[in-house]
Formats: sequence, structure tokens, C-alpha cells
Amino acid sequence: MIVAGIDIGTLTCRLLIVDISKDGSLREINSDRRMLRLGEGVDQRHILAPNAMDRVVGTLCEWQGIMISYGVEATVAVATSAVRESTNQQEFLSYVQKETGLEIEVLSGEEEARRTLVGIEYGLPMAGESFVGLDIGGGSTELFRMSQGGQPIVVSLDLGVVRLTERCFQSDSPSEYEVHVAEQIIHTDIQGVRPTFGDVSAVTLVGTAGTVTTLAAMAQELSIYEPARIHNYLLSFEKICELENDLLSRTAVERSQLQGLEPGREGVIVIGTIILRIVMEVLGFKHCLVSDYGLREGIIVDFMTKKVP
Repeated sequence: MIVAGIDIGTLTCRLLIVDISKDGSLREINSDRRMLRLGEGVDQRHILAPNAMDRVVGTLCEWQGIMISYGVEATVAVATSAVRESTNQQEFLSYVQKETGLEIEVLSGEEEARRTLVGIEYGLPMAGESFVGLDIGGGSTELFRMSQGGQPIVVSLDLGVVRLTERCFQSDSPSEYEVHVAEQIIHTDIQGVRPTFGDVSAVTLVGTAGTVTTLAAMAQELSIYEPARIHNYLLSFEKICELENDLLSRTAVERSQLQGLEPGREGVIVIGTIILRIVMEVLGFKHCLVSDYGLREGIIVDFMTKKVP
């Protein structure tokens, strides 16, 4: 069965087309991702901008042609923080449906985390082990604790890279004070997770989504994105701090020239790196295992378990 998964995020939209075999394994046929910034300004205005909606719908129309060419039999499309928080959510969903025929499911923060967890678990080398998952998105950050034999504990926080960059930074070269303000916001929210999660310093931290995978690419100075070298790469806390200091010393234009930094991410990578560093500081992690699997894969695996006989 050929299935497509579409993840409409606050910063990035992602497409994955897979062939699901009879044994339940996935074989990637085609994939794409575009940084379209659907959530631009949503934190302040709580509304999706017309030009941002146009960018996303234009891409979805393009992807529809690709999906048809590959004979896609089913499509699972979801939207996350920017759409769930916007007051003109229905306008966007109707626009998408009219132009593409796609029905978009708007995920709650908790459901977004659950399906991201499904995707991470599918790609983990240590199946069945306890771990803490981290998904740093454009509008929100999800954390989940998975224990052997237990139900996951899920927390969704308003700590997205687009949201906090717009809220805290006045330019692409933030001042020490602006960085301090951002750190205080992040630190307060992550401290609030500790009573819920308990002591997790002895388990593995698994990070997914653009910030974490980009840092893995930067740490290896990759000239092109290589999923096989990103997936299951181990980022040390020391390397993350080193990358953060380097990023803070540069303008956005200078950052865009760094090996491994995905074009379009130079404006938000600083805040994403700060979020990751503070999560590791507060919860006591020395390393972060990088997962190239996340929500995009999770929505397909979740569909597969529910729909495929």
C-alpha cells in the first residue's frame, strides 16, 4: 500500500511517501520538506497571514501532483501549533480542502507528541528501552518520557523556535540581554517538567525535528543532508554549547554559510540550540541521540496500525 504523510508545521512542511509492505515495514519512495513559516506572526496576532497560507497551499498543490504520479492510495495530513492556535483556522482548512481536496487533521499538543513518539520509536535502535523524547518545533516543544511497560508521560510547551525568536529577538544578532530573557522563559518551563518526569538523567535523551538534526549535520560539517549520518548520531552537551557560542557570534548571513546549516534555518537555529541546551542542563543529560524519524513517520505508522489489516 502506498501512503503519503504530510506534516504542516509552524516553520516547516514535510512530505513522505512510503510503500507499506505486508510485514508492516516502510520503504521510502519520495520525500520533501519546505520551510514555509506558516506560523509567521501567529504568536503576536493569533492569525495565519494570507501570504503564509498561500505558500503552504501552493506547496500542497505541487505535492498533490507528485502523490498522484506515485499512485498514492491514502494520505494522512496533519497540522500542528500554528494552525491549532490561529483564530482563522477554519479559513485555512477550507482553503486547503478547496484547492487540494486534502482533509487536514489539527493535532492537539498531546496528540502531536504521541504520534511523534510513535515515529521515534519506529526508528530507535534500542527498541523497548526507557527514554525521554524531545521534539523542538516552530510553535511548540513536546517532551515525553517513555518507560518500559508503562504509558508515556507527555508534556507540550509553548517553546517553538519561531514563537520565541519573534518574541525575544529584535534582530538576527541578539544581544546578551535578549538571550538572557529567552533563557529565563525556557528555563522556567523546563523546570516545570521535572516534577512530572522525575529523575531521568540515567535514561537516553532522543531528539527529533529540524533543530536537532541540523545541529547533527553542523557537528559533522555535512555539505549535503545525509539521513544515514544524521539518524542515531550522538550529540554531546559540550558540542552543543560549542555550536551555540559559534552561532551567537555570527549574523544570520554569516550563519547561512556554515556547513550543515539548512538554508532558511539561520534565523531560528540560535533559539532552538538554546532550548536543547537548557533541556539537557535542567534534566541532567550529557548526550542527545538524534532521530531523523518523527511526526512525519509517526502519522504514517499510526495510520498503518489502525487501517492496514
